[in-house]
Amino acid sequence: MISHKDSMHILIADDDEDDRTFFSEAMMELKMNNKLTLFNDGKDLMDYLSNPDIIMPHILFLDLNMPYMSGFECLKVIRADVRFKDVSIAIYSTSSSEKDIEETFVEGANIYIKKPNDFAKLKKVIKDVLNINWQFHSSGLNKETFFFSI
Repeated sequence: MISHKDSMHILIADDDEDDRTFFSEAMMELKMNNKLTLFNDGKDLMDYLSNPDIIMPHILFLDLNMPYMSGFECLKVIRADVRFKDVSIAIYSTSSSEKDIEETFVEGANIYIKKPNDFAKLKKVIKDVLNINWQFHSSGLNKETFFFSI
């Protein structure tokens, strides 16, 4: 288990360059001791994850609507691979569609975050999500605690 003072390895896959920049700047302003790796799309993410020598990420922020390989497709492949059983997956999307929320919950995402449209709210979301004790959050997961919106 990772304590708050330990460094976390965080991945984000999002095809929107502005959203990646927004996320990266929010992480820098939070001054948390974390390593952030950015991916332009699901295919780039999956290419990275297929390398057996990677440092295992602690949490992955995954946009749903990406070219080449959608976030939903990535989620299914990641959850089918035992190497990633302890990786927390946060769906990070502009969609708040009940269908998207339901499908990602069923496929094994840990939390569903509606992308905030405000920088201060984004910082709060990131801070709150990174401070969750995922070991215990996952064991008590239900649909009511799955959707996270500010």
